[in-house]
Amino acid sequence: MDFRRIENLPPYVFAEVNGLKLEARRAGQDIVDLGFGNPDIASPPEVVNKLVEAARLGRNHRYSASRGLPNLRKAVADRYRRLYDVDLDPDTEVINTIGAKEGLSHLMWTIVQPGDVALVPEPTYPIHIYAPVLAGAEVRRVPLSVDADFFERLRTSFRDSWPRPRVIVTSFPHNPTTAVADLAFFERLVSFAKEHHVMLVHDFAYADLGWDGLKPPSMMQVPGAKDVGVELYTISKSHSMPGWRVGFVVGNREMVAALGKLKSYLDYGTFQPIQIASIVAINEGDDYVDEVRGIYLKRRDSLVAGLNRIGWNVEPPRGTMFLWAEIPEEFRHLGSLEFTKFLLREARVAVSPGIGFGPSGDGHVRFALVENEQRTLQAIRGIGRTLGGS
Repeated sequence: MDFRRIENLPPYVFAEVNGLKLEARRAGQDIVDLGFGNPDIASPPEVVNKLVEAARLGRNHRYSASRGLPNLRKAVADRYRRLYDVDLDPDTEVINTIGAKEGLSHLMWTIVQPGDVALVPEPTYPIHIYAPVLAGAEVRRVPLSVDADFFERLRTSFRDSWPRPRVIVTSFPHNPTTAVADLAFFERLVSFAKEHHVMLVHDFAYADLGWDGLKPPSMMQVPGAKDVGVELYTISKSHSMPGWRVGFVVGNREMVAALGKLKSYLDYGTFQPIQIASIVAINEGDDYVDEVRGIYLKRRDSLVAGLNRIGWNVEPPRGTMFLWAEIPEEFRHLGSLEFTKFLLREARVAVSPGIGFGPSGDGHVRFALVENEQRTLQAIRGIGRTLGGS
């Protein structure tokens, strides 16, 4: 059979690692899983209680609105005003999505088609590349690293691309590299987009996870950003609600309207009790966000200190819930996938191979801060024995 939309998708390398992890656990091995970025912190209790209350009401079992409840969209607009001093019209500049991945994927259907070009940084979270690919577009990958001027590389890639790209996708704080951007970067990006008539899509999934004095800026803080782009925001990480699948696209009203028109054909929105509970999370959950941020900071510090102690030199990330670690030199010849298998087999620690985020990530692995400090120390001991015993 011919499955045309997915024929261009490469094998999902994370599936290979997950398969080996499952085999090891079936054999009775205790695997410390720092690979899958699946938050383990429970969702806010008051939000869970609101979900239960709303789910007991039969009227909430009916179809909802694909754009999201008005009060949910208002809550997001209020949060942007509260945190970023940004005014958003909840009726025309905010739309609810079933998580950021759904929002980005369907947004790309409205922006690009076969023959169009999208600029995307690499390495990156796979959906950033394959959302435009699935919409039929060609993707030009822009090398991204924490020690390079990404904007200059982006400008060069734009100049060298023909046809000219219709959209530029960015995401800061960045998964997997943990790179961060300041407001000056977004000012340059918005100015560039206006000059060259290109749309911007910024994935702001880690908006609330910044440390060491970093408060990640929103692209929407730049005057005129709404003229050229949108931002994806989600409560998955900040409020530790990943399984609830609640995301938003905010900004340019024409792009928001286009996504709304498409979604009206595709879905009836998130289960209404989830939307109702999410209003509570966004309006009343700032203290919980601070608590979650503090937990990830402690885990980051434990992991960074532990790896440096055993001779694997890493720098502490300033954002996200990940650590992007260069493979130790003596193991670099293995490549990230084989090195990941080696750690899983010998240290009983699962990490994500960098090649899963694009070919340029092959010299790194990604650690997710999804285990408590005790389990993290267990992972460090296993890695130390493995690397030191080679």
